[in-house]
Amino acid sequence: MSDVAETSQLLNGAEDEVYGDSGYLGAKKREEAITTNTNGKKIRYKINKRPSMIHKNPGGKRGQQKRREHEKSSVWAKVEHVFGIVKKQFRYRKTRYRGLVKTAASLYMRFTLANLILADRRGLAA
Repeated sequence: MSDVAETSQLLNGAEDEVYGDSGYLGAKKREEAITTNTNGKKIRYKINKRPSMIHKNPGGKRGQQKRREHEKSSVWAKVEHVFGIVKKQFRYRKTRYRGLVKTAASLYMRFTLANLILADRRGLAA
């Protein structure tokens, strides 16, 4: 199943904005899409375009669109960075089926440690 087909199941309804890569294009147009959050505000979908879609536009608008896509990608990258740490530094590449409780506890611990590593890196930079 494609990414865009699972979008409505990934959202809990409390979001104001939804970011995604080009695999989620057309997510807000689907019939099962969540368009308003629990507070009644409209959810803004900020989905990256494919590079070929940007290159088709005239030259003057291309730079502005690239900047906009870069801003969307930077938010996405901050979230994905934590997953990279868990996969690489904590060697969580394969999932063993040993029960949901144990797997959930293991993931909570690993993501907590990954957040601590990222927080420490910011402290070292100052």
